[in-house]
Amino acid sequence: MSSPVPPIAAGTASAARRAALAMLAGVVVGLTACAPLSPVAREVAARRPVFAAFELQGRLSATDGQQAASGRVEWQHRAHADSWTVFTPLGQIAAQLDSDATGATLLTADGLRERAASADELLPRVLGIELPVAQLSRWVQASPDGHADVRQRDALGRPALVIDRGWRIDYLDYAGATPDAAPARLDISRGDARLRLIIDSWTALP
Repeated sequence: MSSPVPPIAAGTASAARRAALAMLAGVVVGLTACAPLSPVAREVAARRPVFAAFELQGRLSATDGQQAASGRVEWQHRAHADSWTVFTPLGQIAAQLDSDATGATLLTADGLRERAASADELLPRVLGIELPVAQLSRWVQASPDGHADVRQRDALGRPALVIDRGWRIDYLDYAGATPDAAPARLDISRGDARLRLIIDSWTALP
């Protein structure tokens, strides 16, 4: 493995975002499916599980309002640790991000290694946009915490539109026709930043 290199210097954030988006460049994924909204805004909420540990595989596209890119992602989440692996369309690893209570480490395909206090600092290097890691693990389960505002639900009482800490999360499709089915397609946005995610597989971990 290559020797660690110095962290990216301050003042190059925009260049880093462009590099991150370029690193993920591939076929842009279209998200057109839409979960039916309930005609009554106050539909009874479905009971949904919140898993402390899970693994998902999917496809994503990200944009900062100027550039857009896409790729494939594998994410393993546990209570105090996360591991993201992002792949190119040819199946090669573009970046690996691991985090735990001691900090986070990013390793890119060209051998660059960077350390930070948390995954929040390094995830923009991978996705090209900033996202709150602590909330993301609940958003992909369609189980937002008490700070979130569920604005719309579908006919089964599942979240269809959530506003959480300034972020908008649209649930476009679910993996099944049951109240506890996992999300299959979601759109996360705030201002010009947008992440669209298709979840191809979902596994709860012990």
